Amino acid sequence: MKRQVPRGLPARLFAAQALVVLVGAGTLGLVAAALGPAIFRDHLRQVSGPVEPATAHHVEEAYTSASVLALGMALAASLIAALAVSAYVARRLAQPVEQLAAAAADVSQGDYTARVTVAGLGPEFDTVATAFNTMAVRLAEAETTRRRLLADLGHELRTPLATIEAYVDAAEDGIAVEGESTWNVLRTQTTRLRRLAEDVAAVSRAEEHQLDLRPRPIAAAEVASAAVGAARPRYTAKGVALRETVEADVGDVDADPERMGQVLGNLLDNALRHTPPGGQVTVTAGRHPAGVCLSVSDTGEGISSAHLPYVFERFYRSDTARDRDHGGSGIGLAVARAIVMQHGGRIDAASAGPGAGATFTITLPRAGTHRPVE
Repeated sequence: MKRQVPRGLPARLFAAQALVVLVGAGTLGLVAAALGPAIFRDHLRQVSGPVEPATAHHVEEAYTSASVLALGMALAASLIAALAVSAYVARRLAQPVEQLAAAAADVSQGDYTARVTVAGLGPEFDTVATAFNTMAVRLAEAETTRRRLLADLGHELRTPLATIEAYVDAAEDGIAVEGESTWNVLRTQTTRLRRLAEDVAAVSRAEEHQLDLRPRPIAAAEVASAAVGAARPRYTAKGVALRETVEADVGDVDADPERMGQVLGNLLDNALRHTPPGGQVTVTAGRHPAGVCLSVSDTGEGISSAHLPYVFERFYRSDTARDRDHGGSGIGLAVARAIVMQHGGRIDAASAGPGAGATFTITLPRAGTHRPVE
């Protein structure tokens, strides 16, 4: 049995509009045929009084013939014009829909470069086209992030696993691997793996809003001072100056002290990692029109404008040559952003460029407002 090929959207639209036109034309003809002669005879009697049957019959035949001829020509012309307009409208409406369907099929096959043009058929079509293009862009970005995430995970796991595997192979071959240095190496690599697993779990919980937050009113200055105190030994060991600046009457924020300490700790670790000995990092707590702001500024390597939009993504590194021990994995900044957003705030990164340092600013609503910062 031959499979019937479904008609396309233009054909279906044209058929629907043609059916409407034909029904309208048929209705017009039936109504004219049913009512026209009776109305004509009534007007004829009103104008000339009683009319002889033969004369009335001849006049009615003339009227009917003229009416049928005129009505038929009018209907034919109107049908041709209506069908032509219907064909144009069906094609005009179907083109963007077909383009959207083709682009959606491409996206479903993994081609996130597919885009549709805004046809200008009205706000509804324009909204659909714009929304589809935005969705395709975000899917492409998500796919790029996913691939980079998998590549970075493989890179992060490769070095410690290779080190552990080398020592295991040596032990199997009868080579002595005992000793304090050996245990230190193995302990370092297993610690590295554990830290990676904890970081991945932390960022997943944070981005899925599964952190157990316990916010309470706390002075912003207290949060900043606690973070500075915890980080100072590391800064002293590296020879980087750590400064703290607190404006008067900064106010309180509704925050989980432990989680906000984690955020500032991640920012301070990031600043220390990218600031050479002799540099300086400043933690500032100040007022903001939207509430309270906490910032961490350094005089270190800086961030190029090309990398700024991505510094809060998981595993993102502005310098791909850095390894985890020296450049970090970027998970800390991703966790910081997720925690700040759960507090109804926002976090931004700014830098004048390489060599000009960087500033990370956290903006939180004041205690009692309970509204997200825009």
